[in-house]
Amino acid sequence: MSWIELNLDTTNEAVDWVCTLLANAIAAEDMHISEYRDPPAKWTFTIQMYLPEDTQIYQRIETIASILKPLHRTGLTTELQTFVVDRKPPKIEQNLENSLIRHIGDRFVILSADSDYQTSNSQEIVLRLQNSLAFGSGLHPATILSLQLIERYTQPSFYALDLGSGSGILSVALAKLGANVLAIDNDRIAVSATQDAVERNQVSSQVTVTEASLGSASQLGHWMGGDSIESVTEIKANGQFDLIVANIFARVHISLAAEFYKALRNTSTHSGILITAGYTNDREEDVTSAMIEAGFRVCDRAQIDEWIAIAYHTF
Repeated sequence: MSWIELNLDTTNEAVDWVCTLLANAIAAEDMHISEYRDPPAKWTFTIQMYLPEDTQIYQRIETIASILKPLHRTGLTTELQTFVVDRKPPKIEQNLENSLIRHIGDRFVILSADSDYQTSNSQEIVLRLQNSLAFGSGLHPATILSLQLIERYTQPSFYALDLGSGSGILSVALAKLGANVLAIDNDRIAVSATQDAVERNQVSSQVTVTEASLGSASQLGHWMGGDSIESVTEIKANGQFDLIVANIFARVHISLAAEFYKALRNTSTHSGILITAGYTNDREEDVTSAMIEAGFRVCDRAQIDEWIAIAYHTF
């Protein structure tokens, strides 16, 4: 049997999104991700996907190209290339990514779905991911930083918003810390991935997942700059959330700064918390300036290499 190899390069910022968006289109064993040692231009990772050359091949290629179109359009991946190969190469085993037992913060342990890891520590909080998401969603620096700040600031009484929920890992983390969560994304594939994560981790009673945007974000189109979004529910910013976490691109943070502030519950005895991540330190000043102008103050910051996450409070 012949195989079709699909090949693209992507950035450090977007590899997590590629994994999330393709989770239902490509089996984990058919997606090979490797990091460039000397990256060409801005590309950090190369991704190869392998599909059997059968009667459904053209439809599958078209589906994958359509899924990745927003990322390519905004310059976060190269154009998808297609090759015919005689055989699918064996997947290179990478100890960290494939075994995926990752301790983050003081309590979180990220596992792949089929891991037989048994914890002996009653304080550990286990987060299980689809195997196809094992590389990106649990290990990306922006996700790690978000989890660190979520652990510091989430209280069991909180009503939290996960804006741009993606793989769902942050929604699950919030729920396992005791919060009730509204998880929203305006990408249907991400919504499905979040729902899968919520059910896989048995927190359905605490997390509501829906295809939606916050306030004027419904007018921004797809998070990644794709085609305009139709019939997406608008979540009004009316002071209902105790905590908002948004692991998404800097331009969305900046556009929504005022509505983040309005969406947080802010009283004389309670300060709402906003956790921002998904951007590098070259955008820190832009994001922080927008947040301060909206009324926020910086209360915490975490960094891994060039990636940062910042927590703000409303007073």
